[in-house]
Amino acid sequence: MGSRRAAAGRRSTRPAVIGSVAAVVVAGAGFGAYAMYGGGADGEDGGRTTSAAAGEKVKSGPLTAAEVTATAQRFLTAWQNGDVAGAAAGTDDAEAAKALLTGYTKDARVKDVTLTPGTPAGDKVPFSVKATVAHGETSKPLTYDSALTVVRGPGDGEPLVDWHAAVVHPELKDGDKLVTGEAGDPPVEALDRDGGKLTAAEYPSLGTVLDGLREKYGEKAGGTPGIELRVVRGKESKAAKASDKTLLELSEGTPGTVKTTLDPALQAAAEQQVSGKARASVVLMRASTGEILAVANGGHGFNTAFQGSLAPGSTMKVVTASMLIEKNLASMDEKHPCPKYFSYGGWKFQNDDEFEIKDGTFKASFARSCNTAFISQAPELENDDLTKQAKEVFGLSMNNWTVGVPTFDGSVPVQSAAPMAASLIGQGGVRMNPLNMASVAATVKSGSFHQPYLVPPSVDGRKLATASRTMSASTLAQLREMMSYTAAAGTAAGAMAGVGGDAGAKTGSAEVDNQEKPNGWFTAYKGDLAAAGVVQQGGHGSESAGPIVAALLKNAG
Repeated sequence: MGSRRAAAGRRSTRPAVIGSVAAVVVAGAGFGAYAMYGGGADGEDGGRTTSAAAGEKVKSGPLTAAEVTATAQRFLTAWQNGDVAGAAAGTDDAEAAKALLTGYTKDARVKDVTLTPGTPAGDKVPFSVKATVAHGETSKPLTYDSALTVVRGPGDGEPLVDWHAAVVHPELKDGDKLVTGEAGDPPVEALDRDGGKLTAAEYPSLGTVLDGLREKYGEKAGGTPGIELRVVRGKESKAAKASDKTLLELSEGTPGTVKTTLDPALQAAAEQQVSGKARASVVLMRASTGEILAVANGGHGFNTAFQGSLAPGSTMKVVTASMLIEKNLASMDEKHPCPKYFSYGGWKFQNDDEFEIKDGTFKASFARSCNTAFISQAPELENDDLTKQAKEVFGLSMNNWTVGVPTFDGSVPVQSAAPMAASLIGQGGVRMNPLNMASVAATVKSGSFHQPYLVPPSVDGRKLATASRTMSASTLAQLREMMSYTAAAGTAAGAMAGVGGDAGAKTGSAEVDNQEKPNGWFTAYKGDLAAAGVVQQGGHGSESAGPIVAALLKNAG
């Protein structure tokens, strides 16, 4: 943590004024104008010096409005005046603040900065930024909004700015930096499967996808870079697979072209299905090849469809069912237990609304999504059985998919006791996204795993991931029959009504701590198409994600 220190030297200041207070500022110390904004004999500035000298007790308790206002004032005034050391000293991490604020001028080439504070809300102070970005003879105005939070510092309890990179720009994560110069990668013009141009203006969900395409194919697509202000990701952001992001284009480069597998009509249909649903995501792919035909997210800031890491709930029962059938622990038409409750590893599991199926078959339990029908087999399983099935048959949890843009490839960790049992119904440590679960449905439909891809491997000669084995013909036939029955007469019947053709589906809902409603999941196939979707906090998958997936399958004909 950085240490606080007084700003050195005397200079003329241009204080950013919080609220409606105005003052004429004369030459003086960097923070000398503070008394005009609520300081004075009992103010924070004078009080701090006296307290330190007299050895008074450490300040504690909630921040006062005066402390918040004054701390923000000092920081913003110093930053605006180019007093990097003074601004950094007013934060709780002076070293990190000094590095980023220095780079703001030297690396990002931002000048003529004007900071205008808004009205504080508790310990948070919003502010707007107006500046100029200049590179050579080219310059452009830069405007954006940000905010800072005031906290009590360690040691003396004095108010300080809680330092995070997002204070400088809201697109920054800690460890990231801003750079202005030749674009890291030339611009890329992404094309759909028919050769049409794909833009975020027409397809809002593709913003993050286009960023990913540029990062991977910019140097290979034949374009030349322009000049831009961009976020350059640090180690933590890269570990989270975040792409560099362009904030301001000073001069255009020449774009190269990258052809994708997206179908323009289906992409438009997917965008329409998630429109107005901020936490809905869906993926549609061709089962026999792995080609991704559409991807859409209701919230466009993060590509949940490709990079989400969420418990998939009962849609995971497709994978678990294949494992149980292969191990002769279940068979479609044989009787299978579905009690109200089943305890394992110290946890008591139950079915939705505590239902039970007496003398029912495994097919009936699958179609109605009976949790205990799967949990009851946990005592017969090894801890790594589900992990092996997911990897060896469905190509999941190997972190080796080469889709063309960053993806999370699912995770099915080896677990024991109760968490292992929970993983059988898509809870515990299991994590998936719509791309993963669309691939699961595609594997069932096609009979073998075909790694999903957005950019054909012929573009760059990359190798697609493979699975080490396929299901037996008997297991595959049973799994298809159970998914078909679920679509026709089980929990997926309402959503799949009218889809027609050779179709199968599985619903799911996943409980998440501190959520009133579970996340709703749905995975399905029709003909050679497979799709999956999730609506976070959507409730039952049949009512939330189901209609989205089913509508997309209908649109696909």
